[in-house]
Amino acid sequence: MENYRKAGVVEQPCPCPFTNLQANTPEVRVRDGSKIRNLMKFALSRMESKAPVESGGAPEEPDQNPPLSVENLCRQIVFTGVGPSVAKAITCVEILKRRVRGLHQCTRLLYRTVQEKWEPLEPEAGLDSLTVSRNVPGIWVLLSRDPLDTNQPGYQAPGSFDALWAQAIKGELEGQRHQQKRKRGGGGGGRGGGPGGGAGRGKGPRKQMGHPREVWRRAAMFANPTRQTSRYGAVEVPDGVL
Repeated sequence: MENYRKAGVVEQPCPCPFTNLQANTPEVRVRDGSKIRNLMKFALSRMESKAPVESGGAPEEPDQNPPLSVENLCRQIVFTGVGPSVAKAITCVEILKRRVRGLHQCTRLLYRTVQEKWEPLEPEAGLDSLTVSRNVPGIWVLLSRDPLDTNQPGYQAPGSFDALWAQAIKGELEGQRHQQKRKRGGGGGGRGGGPGGGAGRGKGPRKQMGHPREVWRRAAMFANPTRQTSRYGAVEVPDGVL
C-alpha cells in the first residue's frame, strides 16, 4: 500500500441490538478521543436528579446538559464503543454502576463494518482506487433501573460482582499494610545500639540520606519512575559508588 493514500473512512451504521427500549433512552457513543469526565457528566445528568459538582475553580464551559427532574429521569441508558474505545466504554459503565445503585446490565458484543477508501498517489500510473472493508469489534451495554430478562445472554444482576471488587480492594489494602510494616521494621539493635552509643543502622525510623546506596536508589527512582525499583536493594549499584 506504499503507492496509495487513505482518502476517507466510512463507518456503516449498526442497528441497536436491544429491542423494546423506552423512547427517552439516551445512547452514549464513546469515541477514542472522548473524555470520561464529559461522558459521565452527561450520563449522570440523565440518571441522577442532581448532577455532580465540579470543584476547583469555575467550570470550563457552561452546562449544556442540565439535570432532569425526578419525574423525567431516564430509566435506561446505553453505552456503545467500537475498536479502541471499547475499554473506555466499559470504564464509563463501571463508574455509573457505582454512582447509581441497583442497575441491571445487559451486554452485547458485535462487529461494525468500516470501509476505508484508498486513492493512488500518482493517478497517471494506472492504479485503481481501492475500498477495504474491515470488521471492527464493538460493545453495547444497556443499564436499566427496571428489571431485565435474566435468561438473555450477557445479563448481570445488580451487585453481582460487588464481592469480587471488595476482595480485590481488601487484597490491595493488605499489600499496602505489609509494605508499611516492612518499611518500619528496619531492625532493632544495630551498631552502637546500646546506651550511650551512636545511631547505628536501623536505629531510627527514617533512612540516612547521606548513605551512598540510599542516594543512588533515590536517583534511580527519579530518573526512571516507571521501573519497578525495589526498596530492598534490587537496584544495581555501579562499582566505585560504595
